[in-house]
Amino acid sequence: MAQGGSDLDKRRGERLPVAIPVFVRGVDAGGKDFLEFTTALNISAGGALLAMKQYIPKDSSVALGIPSAPLPPLAGPPRFVRKVPARLVWLIHSDRSNLCGLEFPRPLT
Repeated sequence: MAQGGSDLDKRRGERLPVAIPVFVRGVDAGGKDFLEFTTALNISAGGALLAMKQYIPKDSSVALGIPSAPLPPLAGPPRFVRKVPARLVWLIHSDRSNLCGLEFPRPLT
């Protein structure tokens, strides 16, 4: 492998190309709190790619609410949403949506 590497080499895990509904909570470019229901287009242990209507500046911190399937009663109380902090590391802005590359501070397990 070459010295320096690319952004692909920096990933902490393989990206899974799945569409997962998520809630995104954060602060927009105008300083207002927002909550958006959107879709993660892919996800890995180290981050996710979201398609969002809301514009947020690079380096913004957000919290993802990832719905999880209910567990059988014997497995303990159900946890329906997992909250995951993330930071916007790159953005592709268009009139219709924003593609947001997020990084998680700790790998998902």
